[in-house]
Amino acid sequence: MNAVITVLGKDNVGILAKVSNECANVGVNIIEVTQSVLQGMFAMIMFVDITECTVPFAHLVDTLTEKGEQMGVKVHVMHEDIFNAMHKI
Repeated sequence: MNAVITVLGKDNVGILAKVSNECANVGVNIIEVTQSVLQGMFAMIMFVDITECTVPFAHLVDTLTEKGEQMGVKVHVMHEDIFNAMHKI
């Protein structure tokens, strides 16, 4: 099972490190990541494997949302099935 994690907000040091550390702490494997900084705004999309995640998906969502709030950025976690359903033509 996979999920998509997006992070948006004002750029500051350590955003990628803090989000990836939270993922590693619960067994979430980062498959692919892309990030950009545009005029001081940070944008990142991560595609992650949640098969070995040691916590319920809802807990992962809450943890990453809270971590984002602490960093002053918006973190959104979406299960791949929901992502695919939303983007079907």
